[in-house]
Amino acid sequence: MRKLSKSKILAYRQCPRRLWLELHRPELKDDSAAEAVFAIGNEVGGVARQVYDENGEGVFLDLDEIGFAQSFARSRELLAEGRIPVFEAGLETDGALAFADVMLPEGGYDSSRWHMIEVKASTSVKDYQRDDIALQAWVAESAGVELASISLAHVNNSFVYPGGGDYRGLLTEVDFTDEAKSRRSEVEEWLAGAQTVAALTEEPDIAVGDHCGNPYRCSFCAHCGTTADDDVEYPLSSLPRFGAGKAVAVEALGIADLREVPDEFLSDNQRWVRDVTRTGEAWFDAEGAAADLAGLGFPARFLDFETVMFGVPVWKGARPYQQIPFQFSLHRLDESGHLGHEAFLDLSGGDPSEALAHALIDGCGQHGPIFVYNAGFEKRILRELGERFPELAPALQGIISRVVDLYPIAKNRFYHPDQHGSWSLKRVLPAVCPDLSYGELAGVADGGMAVDAFHEALAPETTSERREAIERELLAYCHLDTLGLVRMWEVFMGRC
Repeated sequence: MRKLSKSKILAYRQCPRRLWLELHRPELKDDSAAEAVFAIGNEVGGVARQVYDENGEGVFLDLDEIGFAQSFARSRELLAEGRIPVFEAGLETDGALAFADVMLPEGGYDSSRWHMIEVKASTSVKDYQRDDIALQAWVAESAGVELASISLAHVNNSFVYPGGGDYRGLLTEVDFTDEAKSRRSEVEEWLAGAQTVAALTEEPDIAVGDHCGNPYRCSFCAHCGTTADDDVEYPLSSLPRFGAGKAVAVEALGIADLREVPDEFLSDNQRWVRDVTRTGEAWFDAEGAAADLAGLGFPARFLDFETVMFGVPVWKGARPYQQIPFQFSLHRLDESGHLGHEAFLDLSGGDPSEALAHALIDGCGQHGPIFVYNAGFEKRILRELGERFPELAPALQGIISRVVDLYPIAKNRFYHPDQHGSWSLKRVLPAVCPDLSYGELAGVADGGMAVDAFHEALAPETTSERREAIERELLAYCHLDTLGLVRMWEVFMGRC
């Protein structure tokens, strides 16, 4: 019998095929998105150790430093003594193992009963986390640990960081004692099923479906997909909101290209995307686009932000996962056709918010439309800046009142097959203005890369030369975003 980790058993809960691949073909995983999630989890875990051990008397069992054998042995000793908080306690029993985020002696020190807390970086309790905590409780009790209570602690997204390293109130506890203990028989069924799958010599034949993305996207999706998108000019994934269940049904008919999908599988919008794609040419309601933009006046400004967010806020006055702007690009077009540009970027490591807000207010002036792409984002950033700096709120509200969104115009008036079912700026801009390409940028070429570059610039080990290169890359990327908005506006207005 294999000793399966909690993560492996939960992988079985999502899909038995995923568990088998985790054990027998781990090289097929695509973990490109896992690092950021793991890093946030570590940050929240660090805060939990601070919050639940204010006196610093607890023990943190760092698995990377001490290894599995010592972690389990030391955990048994500490849990038997029942004197101090234990963090990342190793728990093992026949066929399963797990690590408990927080173990607190119940009712104080010298207790044989424990309060177990699982710490999650999410801002609410997710359904799949209920399985997680039921499994964790089963492993602990099967290992001989007496649990007085069981809780899940998640991030409180209304917490406002007061500064000074004070994170009291960041975590909210939810009691799961009764629920977790009542699911022992369920957990034992999962374990039995997982062990059966683990013992298989061949990969289970389980079709892709909605479970591939529930509760989160499986890292073996590329392997399990029945059709490789790279081999099809317009794959089914290029249909907007085309679910995995429908994709499986269509692929069962031998159809891999969206242009061949029958009407009965498609919504009106998907059918329209298919029909335009069949033509091979752009569809553009030029008259409608020009009417949408008529009479807005000059000077016209074009704005884009880059933001960063932290699960554990690092700047005073910020909330968990709040998007904090650290950069903007602002193009200004006069009626005469003169185009100017200004930018803001702060890589100092300090809170960039107030200085950015002042620079933006100065740059936007008092009159004329301010064009953005997907206004909900920009408006929210501006409102939150006003909440953090009330003295600037009236001026920022004035900017919000002048914002004009190019996204709905693009969505309603333009589509090119090369957009592959997406109206993101990165898809629309090359279709509207083929001479502008993000592919020619050095280094930073999308929002995710911009966030990664920002973190790298702030890292202590980053050299001044590298930081200067990052600054150039970020400025060039954000500049292209707003230059693209200018060009898109020109096309929609019939000027280009």
